[in-house]
Amino acid sequence: MAASAFSNALLSPVTLPSKPKSISFQPRFPLLKFPSTRSHPSLSKTTTFCSSDAADAPQHDTPIELRYPAFPTVMDINQIRDILPHRFPFLLVDRVIEYNPGVSAVAIKNVTINDNFFPGHFPERPIMPGVLMIEAMAQVGGLVMLQPEVGGSRENFFFAGIDKVRFRKPVIAGDTLVMRMTLTKLQKRFGIAKMEGKAYVGGEVVCEGEFLMAMGSG
Repeated sequence: MAASAFSNALLSPVTLPSKPKSISFQPRFPLLKFPSTRSHPSLSKTTTFCSSDAADAPQHDTPIELRYPAFPTVMDINQIRDILPHRFPFLLVDRVIEYNPGVSAVAIKNVTINDNFFPGHFPERPIMPGVLMIEAMAQVGGLVMLQPEVGGSRENFFFAGIDKVRFRKPVIAGDTLVMRMTLTKLQKRFGIAKMEGKAYVGGEVVCEGEFLMAMGSG
């Protein structure tokens, strides 16, 4: 009887424990997602700055020597020589960059250390003399006056006077003097013209004044 009980125990099916249920973990905070450099091209390149000033400075891909265009040329030096009677060392206009017949002209004078006035003005601090700045501006005025629209004559043209002249800043070797002369009053009967002039370096006024020109027919 004991043997049959033992055999019945061996033949009875064995119930295995059920598989435990999986537990899913839900985080209390959302997972952080980091951007991919492939989907954000701006993150694929990094720039290192050594100072806050450098970080704030604009970045340029164009070299500085290609970044600034040259002044336009309305009259070159040969055309200027055809109009003005001045010659070296007193021709103080290199190029005309704007011209309105009988109204105004804008011209430049490239100030270089090779200008003949620098050895004496001054040997230790080369500064363009103010009187030569005025002369250069008067020559630009001559380019306006010595035109058919105004009736001036190259053989009878004079710098007659100046008024309200102010020198704002020194002009030194390496500067480009940009001069604008505008006709404000013309009396053809008496051969008198009044002009206003301003000279600039780097967009800042360095000299200004009123000019009186005397002219006559050839």
